[in-house]
Amino acid sequence: MTTAPSWLSDVVFDDNGLIPAIAQDAENGQILMVAWMNAESLAETAATGRAVYWSRSRKRLWRKGEESGHQQQVHELRLDCDGDVVLLKVHQAGGIACHTGRASCFYRRLDGEGSEAAWTTVDPVLKDPELIYK
Repeated sequence: MTTAPSWLSDVVFDDNGLIPAIAQDAENGQILMVAWMNAESLAETAATGRAVYWSRSRKRLWRKGEESGHQQQVHELRLDCDGDVVLLKVHQAGGIACHTGRASCFYRRLDGEGSEAAWTTVDPVLKDPELIYK
């Protein structure tokens, strides 16, 4: 039986045992994605240096890049002041973090004002998702 690392006691998980995790490019600071982690995925990430998240839709651990090959090598883990958000500074393999084939999941920007405002896609697809996920 393995015991949880003592540093995990400083992490504030929500009622579902999860904490939001922000993945940021360690080199240029770009926010790549937001996902969820539980104690097991956070501990595995810290132990292996590879980003592991909790997939709420699949209800299981999600080792980033397990299907696409676009793994995240973690250079630094940070905890926010309230202990309820984790920041992962990562190297993104292949330069693609989003399942849409883009560098970042934040590829849409709100343009315009008032009722004329609309989301505009501002970042290109780097690789067709059909070629990534088979």
